[in-house]
Amino acid sequence: MPTVSHSELTFQSGGKPIRMAAYLPVTLDDRVPTVVALHGAGGNVAGMECCASTLAAQGFAVYLLHYFDRTGTESADKQTIMRNFPLWMKTLWDAISFVETQPQVACERIALLGFSLGAYLSLANSAIDPRVKAVVEFFGGMPKEMNLFMRRLCPVLILHGDADPTVPVEEAYHLRKLLEKKGIPYEIKIYPGAGHGFEDQTIWQDAGPRSLQFLQKYLGAPESKPTSKT
Repeated sequence: MPTVSHSELTFQSGGKPIRMAAYLPVTLDDRVPTVVALHGAGGNVAGMECCASTLAAQGFAVYLLHYFDRTGTESADKQTIMRNFPLWMKTLWDAISFVETQPQVACERIALLGFSLGAYLSLANSAIDPRVKAVVEFFGGMPKEMNLFMRRLCPVLILHGDADPTVPVEEAYHLRKLLEKKGIPYEIKIYPGAGHGFEDQTIWQDAGPRSLQFLQKYLGAPESKPTSKT
């Protein structure tokens, strides 16, 4: 299992410096599958560090995106989200462009992982950005506004609680219906009695491995160094 390195990076989006925490496997492989991870409306990037370290230890490059830096936001209510969502989407687009320049990143194997608001952003971006090959979304959904702009979809892992008071489980079922209509592969797990944020540790014990297996399925294992062709 690879050792994990941690560093703090900065790139520009809309003329603003945007922070991104990188968790990378210390490996001899040239380029590895990559995950860009997005926090929820509470802005809790620190709460995603364990997830990032776990995925990096399995051979993924993981980047935690501080997309609130674009708008100077600390936490977001409904009005803040409606006002800033397009700017955060552009920041995510720019983040992927930045990640593509990193030496360990396999550009053709990039996925998004989002919690709540971050899941909405991830799904919205995946509907217009062909660089995104898969999405793991925790208790989010596809913004209805994307019906006007949707160009494509990619495989999605849907994880939701059926007692979520913040993002109703109907969002998960709507997304499933959309993916089925488009013939896009997906996996779904609805946790009985679970609310928003999955406070029950036993849920994370299922959701964590499920997410890893999904990413391995659609991004593949870390690459070995290329050999010369004859």
